[in-house]
Amino acid sequence: MTPISKQEITLTRLTDISPDTIITHMSDPRVAEHMPLLTFEWDRKAVTKFVMAKEECWNRDGLGHWAILFSNNYVGWGGFQKEGDEWDYGLVLTPEAFGLGIRISQKLIDFAIADERIPFVTFLLPRSRKNLGGLARLGAKFVEEIDYSGAKFLKYRLDTKK
Repeated sequence: MTPISKQEITLTRLTDISPDTIITHMSDPRVAEHMPLLTFEWDRKAVTKFVMAKEECWNRDGLGHWAILFSNNYVGWGGFQKEGDEWDYGLVLTPEAFGLGIRISQKLIDFAIADERIPFVTFLLPRSRKNLGGLARLGAKFVEEIDYSGAKFLKYRLDTKK
């Protein structure tokens, strides 16, 4: 088996991805299982609203979520979104790419470390997530349990500046 390198992971804007690809991704019940705020059906209207909201983050903050490609194939979306004074990191992969989470996260955390705007990142994980070893390997520390839009999340923080 050929080792997977960070170089095979590329980032592009969500506007470069077919709406049908995003609908298929976000409609998969295996994706929705760990997304308590995903309470609506993904259709073209939902995708348009989603992509516009993510583009607004780029316009407002100069940073946001990317579409993530592995060997030029869409495998999900993720990146950094400003929440108040914090940069929240999010990653939503297609089920076929679940095993790439640590590699993709390391690439994006390397980006955060190099970006002076990001002194730390936060992670909000639903309580349904049981395997949190990847966060520990990244160096993230548990902060607290919070309520976000009516759902409970575990909040972690990773300092990116030493």
